[in-house]
Amino acid sequence: QVQVAESGGDLVQPGGSLRLSCTASGMELRFSAYEMAWYRQAPGKQREFVAQIRRASNTKYADSVKGRFTISRDNTKNMVYLQMNSLKPEDTSVYYCKVGGIWWGQGTQVTVSS
Repeated sequence: QVQVAESGGDLVQPGGSLRLSCTASGMELRFSAYEMAWYRQAPGKQREFVAQIRRASNTKYADSVKGRFTISRDNTKNMVYLQMNSLKPEDTSVYYCKVGGIWWGQGTQVTVSS
């Protein structure tokens, strides 16, 4: 049973920063073998792609977060991170971690407001 857990969501002012964390356990292969991604879902909207990191640390970002968000991973700790800088009110969402293109966490709330 794969378990995925996100943390780090909070209320932050516009222009501020947050770092989200995601850990996963129970996978058959080593953590480093899995593609990891972050998605987000705002109220009344569909879930959307934010960022992705693959085994070789190749990264991909949504246009809306390029230059502001950075995805990274620490395979020794089974962790993936999303560093979010220059946050905007429109970044307010529940942020979800997706493991191996299959497994989802429960999400963590990020609210950007003054």
